[in-house]
Amino acid sequence: MVTSVRAVAEVIIVMRLATLAAFFLVAVSPAAAQDAKPPADATTVEAVLRDAGLFGTWAVDCDAPAAPANPHVSIVLADAGTVIERHELGPDYEINNYRVIAASRLSTTRVAVEVLFKPGSTREQTQKLIFDVENDRRRTLFNQVAGGPVVVKDGVVVGHKVKTPTLGKCG
Repeated sequence: MVTSVRAVAEVIIVMRLATLAAFFLVAVSPAAAQDAKPPADATTVEAVLRDAGLFGTWAVDCDAPAAPANPHVSIVLADAGTVIERHELGPDYEINNYRVIAASRLSTTRVAVEVLFKPGSTREQTQKLIFDVENDRRRTLFNQVAGGPVVVKDGVVVGHKVKTPTLGKCG
C-alpha cells in the first residue's frame, strides 16, 4: 500500500511539473516571439530607400566642409546588401555609422527606418526614425532610441526646441 501511495504521489508531482512547464511555454513563447526581430530583408530596405531617392550624400551646404552645423550624411550600399548611413561632422569628430535594418514608406514623402547606431560596438543601440523626403531635400522628423525617450518629435529636438536641419542632395 505504501508503494502505491508513493507511486501516486510521484505521478501527481510529475503531472504538476508538466502542467507548470506547459503553462510556462504558452505564457512566455508569444512574448518572446513578439520581442524577436525578424532578419532584415536587405532587398526591401534597399528598395524602399532607393524608391525614396535617399542613396547618395546629403548636406546643408554640399560645397562646404562637414561640420556640426553642416553634417554630411551618406547612404550607401555596403557588403552583402547592407545599407549604411554615415554621418560626418568634420575632422574633430568621430564618424557615426548606422546600419539600416528595416525601412518602410509611410507616405509619398515619409520614410520610417530602424537602424543600429554603431553596429557591432559596445555602444550599439537601436533607433527608430522618420524622414521627410521631397524634392531632393530630407529632414528628420522623429527619432527615438529603443526603450528610451523621444529625441526628435515633429522635426524638433526635444528639450532644445531646435528644428532638425533640412539637408539637400549633393551631386
